Amino acid sequence: MTTSTLKRRRGRPPKAPRADHDTRAALIRSGTEVLTEQGFAASGIDGILKRVGVPKGSFYYYFDSKEAFGQAVMAHYGAYFAHKLDRHLLNDALSPLARVEAFVDDAKGGMVRHDFRRGCLVGNLGQEVGSLPAAYRQWLRDTLADWQRRLARCLDEAKGAGELAASADGDRLAEAFWIGWEGAVMRARLERSVRPMEVFLRCYLEGLPR
Repeated sequence: MTTSTLKRRRGRPPKAPRADHDTRAALIRSGTEVLTEQGFAASGIDGILKRVGVPKGSFYYYFDSKEAFGQAVMAHYGAYFAHKLDRHLLNDALSPLARVEAFVDDAKGGMVRHDFRRGCLVGNLGQEVGSLPAAYRQWLRDTLADWQRRLARCLDEAKGAGELAASADGDRLAEAFWIGWEGAVMRARLERSVRPMEVFLRCYLEGLPR
């Protein structure tokens, strides 16, 4: 049994490595890359640590468990994606529906840039939700609800701008977008092409009440 293990069992954390804040952030970034590529179950801690150059014995200074590490990665991804949505959906320089198109264009660029290896963390985890900790399921639901609210606000602006019918239900249309979006991203990775994302957006926009 290692000294670090004994210390953890006695309630005393192992000695803090140098530059602990930067290292923790690097581990979370590495975990985000791996989980968006592989999902949770297939992601090994060893591979994540190797990318950052952190010894395995130091991992538990930063995180109590793989589950806690996953929660930190999810929080990081949630903040990153919310910022991306706001950058597009709150962009007053574009009409509301053009903002949705700009978000999709950004996402398509990211898929190409990463050679279709990375998907959406929410979509990846959602596919293995039956084997995930209960707290993960709640995070997934809360995150999708947050994305839905952000898009619904944009669609409500589209109603005010005359791009959508006044009777359009922004909440329901936003929910439908995210349901279809996760499938489009998965299909894009499968085909190694942005075509499924383009098909989804075209069909979504054509089906909006005008």
